[in-house]
Amino acid sequence: MGLTVSEIRDNTTRARHLYQRTRQQHFAVGAFNIDNQETLIAVARAAQKLNSPVLIEVSEGEVKALGLENVRDLVDNYKKEYGIEAYLNLDHSPTVESCKRAIDAGYEFIHIDISQANHDASEEEIITKTREVVEYAKFTGALVESEPHYFGGSSNVHTEEIDYEEIKKTFSTPEGAGKFVEATGIDTFAAAIGNLHGKYPVPKELDLELLERIRSAIDCGISLHGGSGTPLHFFEDAARIGVSKININSDMRYVFRKTLEKVLADNPDEYAVVKLMPEVYQEVQAVVEEKIQAFGSASKAVL
Repeated sequence: MGLTVSEIRDNTTRARHLYQRTRQQHFAVGAFNIDNQETLIAVARAAQKLNSPVLIEVSEGEVKALGLENVRDLVDNYKKEYGIEAYLNLDHSPTVESCKRAIDAGYEFIHIDISQANHDASEEEIITKTREVVEYAKFTGALVESEPHYFGGSSNVHTEEIDYEEIKKTFSTPEGAGKFVEATGIDTFAAAIGNLHGKYPVPKELDLELLERIRSAIDCGISLHGGSGTPLHFFEDAARIGVSKININSDMRYVFRKTLEKVLADNPDEYAVVKLMPEVYQEVQAVVEEKIQAFGSASKAVL
């Protein structure tokens, strides 16, 4: 059942209050991707256990698999069942139209990522389409996130090394961040400081000095995508500096798959899938709990 406009606006107001708390109390809220109900259960249980606010997010492929409105209903149901502070984020949406649909469905956070569909999109095109989403979001109060260029990697397990000299070419700059935020009016700037989508054979390294300069250059929220495979101390420092949101996907997918493989091997004669899944979402929950502790969001929920 869909939310009323009044309910949506109440939720987005609470979401904005959460963002204010992240800045005032120096913690980051975790944004955790789901592509099945088991992962949603894992995130909800971790949030309940640690009394942490969470963002539950879906990207284009996950929306196609689960359904935009279905995810809204699932999150609302588990929010009530577990008594948690949780919000919905549309992650890396490649079109203005899909962003508008999510805003209408009551998603509190919207990430418009024009360069996702077209890596060579001009900054002018990105700004124009981002502004269109920002204007549309004013009706519900949804918070809009964007970035001025393509963000590398993919939410998967990679075997290649990270070419940091190549990655550095796409790093955000304080000047560029300031101009982009001013031109678009976004609520969240997706910074690139060494974070990279996916899980790699070597740990990621974040340029915290660059992050501090970006933080000084803009007033809006800052997000870090590609949080998987990052040593936890970087998250602790990023939250202290002023990052409000950190995205996690591949670490959860990896544990989900590896645990499921083990459970299937251990139970070759069990065909009731529901009996196989508890161990899987328990292990995914452990990953979410680890991130929540590093982000500093434990005990920060406001219900």
